[in-house]
Amino acid sequence: MQLSVEISMYPLKDEYIPSIQDFIDRLNSYPELRVITNTMSTQVFGDYDLLMDILKREMRSAYEKHGRAIFVCKFIDGDLAPDTRDV
Repeated sequence: MQLSVEISMYPLKDEYIPSIQDFIDRLNSYPELRVITNTMSTQVFGDYDLLMDILKREMRSAYEKHGRAIFVCKFIDGDLAPDTRDV
């Protein structure tokens, strides 16, 4: 089963950009995921079990490394990634 996730991270500190960038970079380190980032959120597409395991691991890592943050996520089954041939 495929999964599409839209996720936004809101670190609760003044210097928030490095924490967000680190989280996005870590998601991009998994070649089995498709990650699309824009100015408002990051969209992640991949196998349901794998994606959920990665999010669990990387959200925990973000909390441990950067402290408090709010994660806002939307989940929908299926691969809703835009077709890059149309871009």
